[in-house]
Amino acid sequence: MTVEANVRRLQLALPEAPRPLGDYVPAIEAGNLLFVSGMLPMKDGAPAFLGRVGQELTIESGRRAAQLAVANALAVARDAVGLNRLAGVARLGIHVACALDFQEHAAIADAASELLNQVFEGRHSRLAFGNSSLPGGMPVELELIFLLHPKERSIQNKEERCTITILKT
Repeated sequence: MTVEANVRRLQLALPEAPRPLGDYVPAIEAGNLLFVSGMLPMKDGAPAFLGRVGQELTIESGRRAAQLAVANALAVARDAVGLNRLAGVARLGIHVACALDFQEHAAIADAASELLNQVFEGRHSRLAFGNSSLPGGMPVELELIFLLHPKERSIQNKEERCTITILKT
């Protein structure tokens, strides 16, 4: 099943890709990897969640924020290379703005991992960090490194009238 088909099957409505909040690009393709910049739980250009998990926000709110950040990352990847070029997730890094004594980082990160595992029907490596604050006062920021399927290009040789397919890695 393709990534697009899995997104439809999961009834995951991908938003418009969020715009960068500074002087950087949302994603960079390097070889067979797509590096997605830090994704926040933004909706319609504004923070959908504010505060620290374990202080102003519950674990459940933090989990929903992480899932929204995943949806934003998928929207960025869709715009950068197309969903069906994504072969899987190499690594998820997630930062959780949390209370000083918070210890449930894995519960927040699991929400993002569980969604990605359903979309890609596979697992990934992961890092989870606790932070005192994140951009805009939002509770989570994640980065994703996607694995890519090779890009195909066709070149027409007019003299020999044949088509050569080049797999770019």
